[in-house]
Amino acid sequence: MTTTSDTDPAPLPDAVHQRVVERLRAVDQRYTTGRRRLVSLLLEAGRPVSLPELADMGADLPQSSMYRNLDMLERTGLVNRIAMGADHARFELAEPILGHHHHLICSTCGSIADVTLDDDIEDAIDEALARVAAAAGFEPTGHRLDLHGICADCAPRR
Repeated sequence: MTTTSDTDPAPLPDAVHQRVVERLRAVDQRYTTGRRRLVSLLLEAGRPVSLPELADMGADLPQSSMYRNLDMLERTGLVNRIAMGADHARFELAEPILGHHHHLICSTCGSIADVTLDDDIEDAIDEALARVAAAAGFEPTGHRLDLHGICADCAPRR
């Protein structure tokens, strides 16, 4: 297991924006200035961020507009919302943009680390989930693994 930032180069902004344009066009949506700014902020952050963090990064965007656009980008599969409980959420660009990865979520400080699993491990997870789904008559379309626990920074404080 490795952190995504340690192994994968960040996607190039032009390629990201082109993928977003294509995805939005396929669902008859426009790539407005506000949506483009949000995608740029998420790409710049390079990690899942909260709405207040996004607002701090893009102070020129009204928070209500940010929320509406994040909701639409989430519904089109371009942004993932990572629920943190108690109405807290973080947002990141989705798998079609960043590639398949999982998360380590600290229950103490709320930090989230992106991780990419080795192909053999990912294949074993896919096979196990496919067996569980088949037994339930469920047709999977993908999976996301969020591992909750305590990060290395918070562990010594416990």
